[in-house]
Amino acid sequence: MNNRLKSGSALAMALGLSIATASAETARIFWKDLRPAAQAAAESVGLPMVAAKMPDRGETLSLNLRDKAVHLAGYALPLDRDGDLVYQFLLVPWTGACSHMPTPPPNQIVLVTPARPYRMSQAYQPVAVTGALEPGMEKSQLFILDGVSVIQSGYTVRKAEVANVDLVPDTITLPANSPWSFLNEKKN
Repeated sequence: MNNRLKSGSALAMALGLSIATASAETARIFWKDLRPAAQAAAESVGLPMVAAKMPDRGETLSLNLRDKAVHLAGYALPLDRDGDLVYQFLLVPWTGACSHMPTPPPNQIVLVTPARPYRMSQAYQPVAVTGALEPGMEKSQLFILDGVSVIQSGYTVRKAEVANVDLVPDTITLPANSPWSFLNEKKN
């Protein structure tokens, strides 16, 4: 029995070391890291940043992030849910994207499949996603009040760890004169 305890302890230490190493290799990225450096940010061109106005339609992806473990904060927009359990969602850089205003370019949308169903209390809930980032165009159907919208995302994170956050560090705030500025207001 004593040898089993020692073996179990050694295994736990080894797992602890590998978990610490894995988390140290996770890169904290921001939305600007998902688009080419030469591509203007949404606040530079005025919201909404419409992919159709861009020379590459926002389809130029950051391939140097392929298969890298990343940590990215944004706003969750549910695609597949059952009540408050969400099985798949779009991670977008600002509130209102895709359903209340034109869609951001594909290189500013991440399709996320959580490792476990994620409990979401509201659309556009600020969350942080951690997992392996896969560049590649993917289309999803977003069901909105007046029908269905097909959204093209430029990245996917499967088996993602999802956590609530209070703030998205590089969020784009809608201009005060925007009809959607109420989305900037913090909900209590």
